[in-house]
Amino acid sequence: MQGVAGEGVLIAAGGRAILLQLANPAIGHGVADHSHFAARPLDRLNGTLSYVYATVFGDADLAAAMAARVNHAHVPVHSDGTAPRYNAFTPELQLWVAATLYESATDLHGRLYGPLDEETADAVYREYSRLGTSLQVPAQLWPADRTAFRRYWNDQLALLTTDARTRAVAHDLLHSRTAPLWYRAALPLARLMTAGLLPSHVRVLFDLPWSARHQRRFNRVLAGIRLIYPRLPRRVRHWPKNHYLRALHASLPAPVV
Repeated sequence: MQGVAGEGVLIAAGGRAILLQLANPAIGHGVADHSHFAARPLDRLNGTLSYVYATVFGDADLAAAMAARVNHAHVPVHSDGTAPRYNAFTPELQLWVAATLYESATDLHGRLYGPLDEETADAVYREYSRLGTSLQVPAQLWPADRTAFRRYWNDQLALLTTDARTRAVAHDLLHSRTAPLWYRAALPLARLMTAGLLPSHVRVLFDLPWSARHQRRFNRVLAGIRLIYPRLPRRVRHWPKNHYLRALHASLPAPVV
């Protein structure tokens, strides 16, 4: 898995994962009620990447520290008087969040590199389960294998829906006016990648514009990434992972001696 999860290009699937999370009504309402990540998108990005890299690549102390940070951040996050109700510690909802990270990352990886062999794909799947089980997802709740996961995934996709509140959060995220200038300059490409990577019916749920012209642009961008990115040196492709791990290790308190 580490060769898959360490690829920096997979950050481009982050918008897809977030919108899939928002399309779960309980999660979407909880975010709308208590999260400001649409106004501070880099906070969400940094938090998610820090957790993924610490869980997958970090030692036990670093992984535990990041899990504690995530749990602390989740304490105030719940939906207020909306149905279905949301609490950030609900295992079934944390399972969906972890599932979107796994499925979005492996979907984009497959588009760029082609399908993994069965043994590697199974190993990646087992390792990604830690994104959920390191928090509140019981091991038995994570689908037993990739076939079971695909059934779970398809069942959940059929339940996704949006309303004005969750669509507004997604719009604010994809059209941020408060993020740094470099981030806002990248948003047109981020919107194209997010919409192009989403299942078509989820794209419709969020009223994301899509046409034959959009599809051609998306195909050209993906072809360009497929041509250039795999040929970059590994140290370049894995720079985001290494950067976050250095920062996370530096943020830990010094051991008591």
